[in-house]
Amino acid sequence: MALRIATRGSQLALTQSGMVAEMLGGAELIEVSSDGLPGDKSRFVRAVEQAVLDGRADIGVHSAKDLPGEEVEGLEIAAVPPREDPADAWIGAGTSLEDVPEGARVGTVSLRRRAQLLAARPDLELLDLNGNVDTRLRKLAEGDYDAIVLAAAGLRRLGREGEIGFRVPEDRMVPAAGQGALAVQVRSGDEETAAAVRAIGDAVSFAELRAERACFTRLDADCSTPIGVHARVDGERLRIGAFIGLPDGGEWIRDELDADASDPEAAGTELAKRLLGAGAADLLVRAAAL
Repeated sequence: MALRIATRGSQLALTQSGMVAEMLGGAELIEVSSDGLPGDKSRFVRAVEQAVLDGRADIGVHSAKDLPGEEVEGLEIAAVPPREDPADAWIGAGTSLEDVPEGARVGTVSLRRRAQLLAARPDLELLDLNGNVDTRLRKLAEGDYDAIVLAAAGLRRLGREGEIGFRVPEDRMVPAAGQGALAVQVRSGDEETAAAVRAIGDAVSFAELRAERACFTRLDADCSTPIGVHARVDGERLRIGAFIGLPDGGEWIRDELDADASDPEAAGTELAKRLLGAGAADLLVRAAAL
């Protein structure tokens, strides 16, 4: 019997779930609805997770950056396929962050992006931007913004990489924890499905995600917190860096460390402890109050 993958009905979610289905040699996509569920975009994650928990599907596929830090009881991330580019992508006026015209109107709803953009370029005018990828690109084309910032991974997976003006380097804009990675969830104890999923996983991508999620969780962050965390594994070493800032760009903390790649969670936790020692808790409280 073919495995069943729970997925949202958006074009990006269907594309990503379709990629996982193809890696598995075929699987049925089960579209789920978040209608009636409370909350913001986290309701989409909960809808997919609930479909796996109640047996309507065997597997849930998520953009890893959307997952809460704490895993839901009864579910586990069984694998992370090879990661796509984790960077943020700039679309619109400018060929680099320094080259963007003064006072440009930039669309993003992410507090993480807002904090880092204003830290680097306080002259920019940051405007809210909602909707799926097509909607956001259309609003840019209609002249509502001079530029917008999206995840490079989503654009690439949708075949829209030609829209990218430039890739924002990670040392200028630290990506969200898990950005570019897909997290494939299964029910705890479903060893047959877990084994099939593990076969399509990439150990390096999984290690990077584990480090990032450990830091993110230790900081008690959520998807709306102005935090970027990015890890990169190179052989036996792991480099992980993070940014925490106020949404107005007026104050921020950055740190990074080099660690042994054999224990990614320890590396992420250690970075979080260093950030907390530098005042991250107070900064996050103030950021939430803005």
